[in-house]
Amino acid sequence: MALEQIEASFRRLGADELQQWRKIPPAVASDCMNRTQVMSSAIKPVGADALCGQARTVTTMVGDCGPICALIGSAREGEVVVVDAGGVTDTAVWGGVMTAEALQRKLGGAVIDGAIRDVADVRRLGFPIYCRSIVPRGPHHGFGGVLDGTSSVAGVPVRPGDIVLGDADGVVVVPLERAGEVLAAAQAHLLKEEGWLRKIREGESIAEMFAMPMAK
Repeated sequence: MALEQIEASFRRLGADELQQWRKIPPAVASDCMNRTQVMSSAIKPVGADALCGQARTVTTMVGDCGPICALIGSAREGEVVVVDAGGVTDTAVWGGVMTAEALQRKLGGAVIDGAIRDVADVRRLGFPIYCRSIVPRGPHHGFGGVLDGTSSVAGVPVRPGDIVLGDADGVVVVPLERAGEVLAAAQAHLLKEEGWLRKIREGESIAEMFAMPMAK
């Protein structure tokens, strides 16, 4: 299978807008999208867990790191490499050398629906990366894949330019066309949460706050 490159044309978020997104927890972003756009709970951080950036996508054949390497080489500063590696857990498609290049190019992080290795290097370097599993077996390359297409990653559709948010809870993806709407809703939600916490400090219970029905 050949390596197919689809032209990635999307609106790049400005530094100020990205800074606003860094203040939004993934859980809050998902709450503001009817609790959707959440990747599988199997996707966990192994390095730094603060992740925020626009996606560049790659779908790769099982056990092939070649398409991912190609994307790392073409991604721009701050972008997040999001990989559909088929959810395969016993062959790593990302390792220490790839991490070093991603850092050199100042990428924002990576999300791998599959396995990685060289985790000690990833943690030492502090690179934000999420994956499904960790295993020593390494990849091959040359089988093929698709760069910058719409990918299905851990149960969530991801397109180039979508906003990828990650923390210790996991990963949420905000479709780029909904960025303004979801950001405004998330900011309002955080203000609302501040009010709830203030009421709790003042002695009000959650049951009272939300008028939860109690059995008689």
